[in-house]
Amino acid sequence: MDTHVHDRRRFLALAAGAAAAPLLTACGSGFGGNDSKSDGSAADDITGSFDWKREKGTTVKALLNKHPYTDALIADLKSFTEKTGIKVEYDVFPEDNYFDKLTVDLSSGRASYDVFMLGAYMVWQYGPPNWLEDLGPWMRNSAATGSEWDQGDFFPNLLQADQWSLKAGAPLGRGGQYALPWGWETNVVAYNTEVFTKLGVKPAESFDELTELAETIKRKAPGAGFDGMYGIAVRGSRSWATIHPGFMTMYARNGLKDFTVDGGKLTPAMNSPEAVAFTEDWARMVKRGGPPSWTSYTWYQCSSDLGAKKAGMLFDADTAAYFQAVKGASPASGKIAFHPGPKGPDGSLATNMWIWSLGMNAKSKKKSASWLFLQWATGKEHLRKSAITHNHIDPVRKSVADDAAYKDKMRHLPGFLETFETVVDQTKIQFTPQAQFFDATTSWAAALQEIYGGQGAKSVLDGLADDLADKVG
Repeated sequence: MDTHVHDRRRFLALAAGAAAAPLLTACGSGFGGNDSKSDGSAADDITGSFDWKREKGTTVKALLNKHPYTDALIADLKSFTEKTGIKVEYDVFPEDNYFDKLTVDLSSGRASYDVFMLGAYMVWQYGPPNWLEDLGPWMRNSAATGSEWDQGDFFPNLLQADQWSLKAGAPLGRGGQYALPWGWETNVVAYNTEVFTKLGVKPAESFDELTELAETIKRKAPGAGFDGMYGIAVRGSRSWATIHPGFMTMYARNGLKDFTVDGGKLTPAMNSPEAVAFTEDWARMVKRGGPPSWTSYTWYQCSSDLGAKKAGMLFDADTAAYFQAVKGASPASGKIAFHPGPKGPDGSLATNMWIWSLGMNAKSKKKSASWLFLQWATGKEHLRKSAITHNHIDPVRKSVADDAAYKDKMRHLPGFLETFETVVDQTKIQFTPQAQFFDATTSWAAALQEIYGGQGAKSVLDGLADDLADKVG
């Protein structure tokens, strides 16, 4: 569940202290880095044959965000302790202060926590100051990693999303593996089948169609027995989290970039003529087909409105709709279907994503035990159980996504599996990696609000680009 809807001002201020810290160097390329020696990693100390019990009697401390994935993990921790003899102590915080807590602990160097949840975007903030352990050497060491972990079973685009050279503007998928994908969300369209049937409409295949459809629903649904229903729910609050789901997905499908990179220099591109035109169109869609109080809309309001039959469509994380669609969850449960969303002009279904990942504190004194925990928590057995008996979706592993029991569980949601299978290979982080990500996207969301409010898109986006050029370039 993507509940990261708060303005991260405190997070940004806390993380800013990392600026003076020395950068790590790149650790090769390909999954988990290259095959060269790991330059002094604690993983080198693990020799012999792999043994789940090698750290029996150890205790590791985990910092976790309140989330359905966390619920599934905690419910299965007994299995990990039985398998390894390792005890896991954990603290769980709500997301409104989770990243503050994590940032303070990492920046202090105290290593109060050995392992923790983080989003893939946080690698761009936490990686350069050397707060995150490079997991590549652990992955490559057969004494440290059991063969059943099966690195090749991960969807490769998800594993790549947590791998970076720590150089601003450099593509993901090269360098150190600073976290492991654990659960993720692809951004697609969910819709109320009842109102679609009543109005005789079908899911939109282009952005123009989506805009027209949102307007049609807002205009006609109230007279068809859906009092107060509007067309489409998308995020609108002044937060970085407004940009990354539906907006960035449709932006990328139009072939647009947030920055161009030339010789390591980043130049803002959200004020290109094509980006200005798209942003104007997005604001127009929201104005004509969105909620009346859009500038306050977060993940929670968008998801809730779909469930309460206030929104005819939702363009956001698939989990935002899933938690409203499951039986008995909301008035709309049983009446929600899924669709990949509009294609770009060239047929693109490029899709942005959020990945909850698991990382290790570079200052941990219990790295061997921590790696066993990460290995288990991202392993096939735990993730299969969590997906089938809990709500740990979308699967980061191909074997779980293909599992018959998982498919049986998800089949009652019209279009969910088909949508997942359609977009999974085209889903990746569509942003340019850089340490000012949160600040830049929060400013971008503020600009979007100004355009929605009637200010000229070109002048607003030119101002945004000038501001970001000073901060990022």
